[in-house]
Amino acid sequence: MRIELFRRGYKVHEVQAAELLREAFPVAYGEDPEEEVHNILQENRIAAKAVFNGEVVGLVGAIPQYGDTGWELHPLVVRKDYRGKGVGAKLTAFLEEAVAEKGAVTLYLGTDDETGATSLSNTDLFQDPFRKIAEIRNLKGHPYEFYKKMGYSIVGVIPDTNGIGKPDIWMAKSLVR
Repeated sequence: MRIELFRRGYKVHEVQAAELLREAFPVAYGEDPEEEVHNILQENRIAAKAVFNGEVVGLVGAIPQYGDTGWELHPLVVRKDYRGKGVGAKLTAFLEEAVAEKGAVTLYLGTDDETGATSLSNTDLFQDPFRKIAEIRNLKGHPYEFYKKMGYSIVGVIPDTNGIGKPDIWMAKSLVR
């Protein structure tokens, strides 16, 4: 498997990346994942792909924010049959190096809890949010634990952003070495 920068022009890989987004995020990208791939591959962004036997099996992107010092990791997706095999970790590490080279000192992300996968869902996060964050539990395989293993910390939540009781969990990592 190769991890490499993802640039425009190789249509086969762009179509495969769109299918990855459609499969993993049917609500967000089910209608038009091709548009999201187009956005991911804009010149001011950084994207990387994992390729195995000529097929895209993973994709990660980053959007510059706050000048070049803060970048948002968006999105990260790995084909279902490659999950749990280190592909996401390799993509994330590759992306961290790439944005650090551009001057990033912080990489952050939002990871939605739309399905009640953590103890932060279905609760009033306007009441004592820091205690609730400190006591977070993973109920249904939410990806925040993957990011914690990669060195990210929960830095906040935005309550009810995906509907009542469906928060967005914000995580960040310092890239200063």
